[in-house]
This record gives sequence, structure tokens and C-alpha cells, in this order.
Amino acid sequence: MRAERILGLLAAATLEAQSLPGTRPLTREGDLAMQMVASIDRYLSGKLASSPQRRARPGAGSRERLRKLIGVVDPRAAFEDPLLISTLDRPGKVGESVAFEVFAVRWPALDGVDAEGLLLKPKSPPKAYVVLIPDADRQPEQLAADPGGALASSGCLVLIPSLIDRSDRLSGNPAIRFTNQPHREFIHRMSYEMGRHIIGYEVQKVLAAVDWFGRLPKAPVGVAGYGEGGLLALFAAAIDERIDAVSVAGYFQKREDVVWSEPIYRNVWSQLETWGDAELAALVAPRALIINPDAAHYPEVDGPPPARDGRRGAASGRLVKPRPEAVRSEFERAKRYHPGAQLAEDSTRALLAALKVEPRPGSGDLRIQSDPAGRIDRQFRQMVDYTQRLMRLSEFRRKEYFAGLNTTDMAKFAAGIEPYRKYFWEEVQGKMPPPEHPLTMAETRKVYDTPAYTGHEVLIPVWGEVYAYGILLVPKSLKPGERRPAVVAQHGLEGRPQDVIQPKDERTGQIYARFGEELARQGYIVFAPQNPYIGMETFRLLMRKANPVKLSLFSFIIGQHDRILDFLETLPYVDKSRIGFYGLSYGGKTAMRVPSLVTRYALSICSGDFNEWVWKVVSTDAPFSYMFTQEYDMLEFDLGHTFNYFEQAMLIAPRPFMVERGHRDGVGIDEWVSAEYAKVRRFYTYLGIGDRTEIEYFDGPHQIHGVGTYAFLAKHLKWTPEK
Repeated sequence: MRAERILGLLAAATLEAQSLPGTRPLTREGDLAMQMVASIDRYLSGKLASSPQRRARPGAGSRERLRKLIGVVDPRAAFEDPLLISTLDRPGKVGESVAFEVFAVRWPALDGVDAEGLLLKPKSPPKAYVVLIPDADRQPEQLAADPGGALASSGCLVLIPSLIDRSDRLSGNPAIRFTNQPHREFIHRMSYEMGRHIIGYEVQKVLAAVDWFGRLPKAPVGVAGYGEGGLLALFAAAIDERIDAVSVAGYFQKREDVVWSEPIYRNVWSQLETWGDAELAALVAPRALIINPDAAHYPEVDGPPPARDGRRGAASGRLVKPRPEAVRSEFERAKRYHPGAQLAEDSTRALLAALKVEPRPGSGDLRIQSDPAGRIDRQFRQMVDYTQRLMRLSEFRRKEYFAGLNTTDMAKFAAGIEPYRKYFWEEVQGKMPPPEHPLTMAETRKVYDTPAYTGHEVLIPVWGEVYAYGILLVPKSLKPGERRPAVVAQHGLEGRPQDVIQPKDERTGQIYARFGEELARQGYIVFAPQNPYIGMETFRLLMRKANPVKLSLFSFIIGQHDRILDFLETLPYVDKSRIGFYGLSYGGKTAMRVPSLVTRYALSICSGDFNEWVWKVVSTDAPFSYMFTQEYDMLEFDLGHTFNYFEQAMLIAPRPFMVERGHRDGVGIDEWVSAEYAKVRRFYTYLGIGDRTEIEYFDGPHQIHGVGTYAFLAKHLKWTPEK
């Protein structure tokens, strides 16, 4: 026993000797990067589960914010009546029953975006008006007889719009390539970045119909929907009080249980912080709300269309029928806000009752002679064209957004930029709470001991189980009492801190040029953090869980970096006024988003990422656009109208900022990079600090070049590199 105790004490002493002073021994084993990702996942799962407790009853004022978050922000197009869709060979009237006629119609919603579908017109004056919305994979013709016929036979004028479906036939560009993204996802990706949403586009079509109803003789207005149409019906009624009654089938349950696993086109930024399905019901109150709990109406979608040759890149996401208790428990929550809400499997009869219309027998054997071919193509292309136009005009909207900022007087600029920084952090990236754990809980262990430097793994607990992790390099040339500049050296996608120090293979070494190690050899203190963009779909699902609770992947990265700086500032050999940032690829994305918010960074170098970022994410004409790749984690709601890379660089100013750009780097083209950087250069010059920004071009691919950037670090961190 005594020998075992002595061995234990020796082992503890050895661990203590391998740790940095003032820290605990790091004894955890395994893949610390993936364990960190898993801890973030658990944190977000808890945040989702607890979201109902954070919600209060939404007030009427929340409608405006809900409109913004689903992109119902553009003025609708004016029109007198829906237009008949007819040709020389096919009349606009496509069907008839004893009680009503059926017409193929279209009506304007936005400038250049039309709704198309069927109009069921009763032969007697309408007693009510109804927008009947099918699921995304059903055509208006499939609802015309039932329930459309039952509504029209009872005296309702009914419009049935077509929705964008879930196939992938059109998702891409024939001049570049196609993807297996469902049409709804393809529209979602580009519109989300521009502060729009496929939900919003289709709600606009519903509300355009309601606009028309308002110009007809006064009668009650109802909206009914199935599946994806149920979603649209609920959102439309929540934001527009002109709708007197709404019937929702195939969309109502505990949203926090499923939102992250559903198709990405249902992702709404920060939704669950304010609105679950019950809170949307609260916005409908006291108007009539009917929930049809029949599981048959809930669509089942087993993921996107399969990946195949020439088609891939879709986000994961499934629709499954909810457990009955998930529907009922959410309905019981809704009843607290809306006592008049009702569950009804015969939702058509319930809707008629709410509209004060006596039900009549249905249409019987109604035959529709319409030809919907081309309808989806037109609807899809109109939404694509509309969103691409938003992208092209976004530069002017950003100028309007920043119009009140003085960019020529340093003192006025410094004061005026802070509200923009606050908005970027809280409303675009999402802000984490302060750290929950003291720095004294940091854990370290020695992992490198070379003639030039020592290296320690560092693990810093931040929130709950979530920690920051990285490797600290300290040059052996450090003199007692000396304080030196530090550089945070950031890896890219699927990378690790070791990649920038002692990479595992030749290719990784070529990409990163061992720049973390090289900077340590030059005498800098170096910290190489682990960022959580590792694990392919595993980390991308973090974004899906984060967005509904007003967070993003960068919410965690920003908070982790802030805590890393806290740690570095405790080290007696670090000059806290001289800590720079240098990152490649996804680390270059970090170089834009983190120093713009964590202002203790003395400078930032963006390598292999600086771009006309909004176009990079949204464009369907650039072969290097994220529209054609699996990287749906790049989406940031309404970034296109607020913070492109020039505007993010404004948040970094007046601190030094540099771009490192390889001519052969496939992330973009020099023309885009140069155009965006020219704005940065002009801005710094107007502020009188033109000597604080640079761009270096080199003839090479996506990699660290390490020539002008090293000189930039030496100049602005006031350090003479050691040989």
C-alpha cells in the first residue's frame, strides 16, 4: 500500500510538472475536438428543450418581428383580379360542378413573383373567402374536389395556390452543375442570407390573395392548409389579423423536439426564443383556430432526394409523423393563450362553422382539365430571379444601413460604430452568456518540447460542459520578466491545432506551412485554438440546433475566443495589448467575425477566405458559390443587407487588417476579392489610417503564404522576428 501511495504521489507530481503554473493537470484522453463538439451539441439540446420556459405570451408587437424573420418585408404587387391562364387550345375554365366553376389562375404577389393555382368560384354570391393551401408535394388539382369542393359548394370562393415542391429537378444551374437539394432548400439557402425565406415568399402569395378578398364585397376570410400548407396557414394567420379563421392540418406539435431534424427550409432564425406553435396560436387569438390532429395529414419525407452522380450537397432533414402526445401537449399549451382553439378531425366542417357558412354536399365527381406542367418551373425561377436581384442590389441596401455612420472622423466613427457591432453580435451571430467557470479551472499538459519552444494543450471550461481547447507555444528564448506579443493561429475546416504546428501529413503541411510553429520560432507566443467546425454533418447539425434559439456556430467560437484571451492575459509573458489573429480558410472566416466583435485582438489577418461574401453564398452563376456545395452552415440570416466583408472590416477598424490572397485559390476570383477589398482600403484611407491595411497577392492556391503577413505582424505587433 505504501509503495502504491508513493507511486501515486510521484504520478501526481509528474502531472503537475507537465502543467502550466496556476492550472490543473489535463488528464482527459481521446479526441478532445470531437468531445468539444459533442458538449456543444448537448448544450444546445438543453437550450432547445428549455425554450418553452423562456417564452412569454407574445404581444401584438411581436408580429412585426415575426414578419421580419420569415421575410415578409417587401411590398406586395398591386392587381385588380387574378388572371386566367389560358391558351388558344386550353381555356381558363378547367372544371365545373353544379355549384361552382374552376379556373386556372395566377395573381401577383411580389414584383416579378406570381402565385398560380386554381380558383373555385361559386355560382351564387360568395359567403366567405378561403385560401386553401396544399402540402408542397400535392398539386392544387388534388384538393379541388375535397376539401375545395366542399368549401365551394357551401358558398366559399376558394383560391388554391401551388407551392414549391420537394423534388430537385431544377436545383442548380445547367451551365455549372445541379444538386440534390429539394427545390425548397435551394430557394431557402439564397433567400435566408438575404433576409427572406421560402416561408415568407409563400405567405406573401397567401396574403396577396387576402388583399384581393379585401377588395370584394365584405365576407369572412379563412385560410386552411395541409402539411407545408398548414405551416403557411398558421404563420399567415399569426401575422395578419384580416384572417378571421384558420385551419391547420399536418403541422402542429412540440416544435423544439423536431425543428433541428426537419428539412432546413423550415429553419427560422431565433423562432423558438419567442414562438413555438402554441405562441403562434396566441397571435391568432381570439380569431378562430382549428387544429386537425389526424396523423394522415402530416407529410413523411425521408430526407432529401438521394445523392447521385452530378447531384449532391443537400442538407439532411426528415419529416416524420409526430407522436399524438406531442400534438396534444402543444395544443394544451396553446389553449392557455387561446381558450377558443379547437381540435377537429373534420376541420373543413369546423372551418365552415367558424366562417358562419352552412355546409352543403361536396362536388361529387369533379373533373379538372387543367395542365399544371410548367407551373412549378415558373414559380421556382421567379423566386430564384427575385432573390438574385436582391443580392445584386444588396450593396446599396448596406450603404443605406450604414448611412448614419461617420467614416472620416476617427472619434465620431469610434462612437458611431458600436451600435452596429452590437447588432452584428446579437442579431446576426447570436451572443452567448458570460462564462460560467473561473479561469482557475483551466487544465494543461505538455505535448511539445523542441529546441525552439515548448507546447501545452490547454482546456478552459466555459459554459456547462462546453470548453475552449487549443495548444499554447512558448519560445524557449523568452527571458525572465519579458512580455511578448502573441498570435492566435487558426486552422480551417475539419482542421486541428496540431495542423498549424506539426501536421500529420505532407498535404496539411503544404496548406498551413506550419505557420503556428514558424511564428513560435520567430519568437511570438502562439495559441492555436480548436474551433468546432470539425466532424462534417455532426458539426453542421449544431447550426440547425443553434439557429432556432438565436445562436450560431460562431456564437460559441466568439465566446471561446473571448475566454482564450482572458487566459492569455493571465500569462506573465504575454503582452495583452499585442495579441494578433491570423487564420486560413474557415479560420479566415473566423478572422472576419471574431476580431470584429472581440475588440481585444490588436489586429486580424484573413487568409484564403476574403471575398464578395454575400455573392459567394447566394450566387447561382459562380461555380465556387456555396449554393452548389454541402456547406449549408454558411448561412447567416440577412447578412446580405447588413455585413458583407467590407462592413465586417469596418468593425475591425481602426485596428490593422490584412488579406492574404492566392491567385489560384478556388474559394473565389481576384476580381471579387479585389473589389471588396478596395472598399476596405478606401475606408481606412478616409479615416487617415491607410497604413494599417494591406492585401498581399501571391501565385499560389488555398494556403498560407507567410511572407507579407509575417512582415505585417512584425510591424503592427512591434516585434523583430528571431532568426
